[in-house]
Amino acid sequence: MNKILLLEDDLLFAETLIDTLEESGYEITHVKNGEVFLDRAYESHFDIYLLDINVPLLNGIETLKLIREQNNTTPAIILTSYKDKETLKNGFLSGCDDYLTKPFDIDELELRILSLLKRSGKVVDLIQFDNVIYNPSMQTITKNGEDLQCGQKVIELFKLFYENRGKIVTKDMIISRLWNYDEEYSDGSIRVYITKFQKLFDEKKIHNVKNVGYKVEF
Repeated sequence: MNKILLLEDDLLFAETLIDTLEESGYEITHVKNGEVFLDRAYESHFDIYLLDINVPLLNGIETLKLIREQNNTTPAIILTSYKDKETLKNGFLSGCDDYLTKPFDIDELELRILSLLKRSGKVVDLIQFDNVIYNPSMQTITKNGEDLQCGQKVIELFKLFYENRGKIVTKDMIISRLWNYDEEYSDGSIRVYITKFQKLFDEKKIHNVKNVGYKVEF
């Protein structure tokens, strides 16, 4: 399930967005000001950011600029009633990937979200390695047609390795994806989920890169 962090202080409008997007299978975290948005973005991994501009404490453009300064490249769409070219320019200079002016058709927003997810490799068709198939829309992993009931952390690990195929996945990347900032973890718990992931395959595909992380041969 793709996760969206929404910054919107209009509660009625936010509820409409949340209801529609949740029906489409997204998990929504909603905040009403820029400072809380920054906290949530730091604490957890999200696949898409949606930001209104005119919100309390930090506006959407300032918030996104601070996020980009931390090398956070999560795709972001600005949603606003502003229509002037200067605001549009500032939005893109702050690091937004797309821009929708209110009022807009929510179906169009969903298409923009899907486009960014596909571009970033977060939404793909069925992924098959040997006899193991990952279904991104259903969030399931099957082997020989049997649902393996892997649990969400193993699924997130699968997604993380797929998104970084051919690259080393560091321990910090695994911790950030699998645990929230206030959850406890250990090197042992990381190894437990790596072992569960490795057991999906008949042949060993995970290489331990000493003191750095892991690399998977897909």
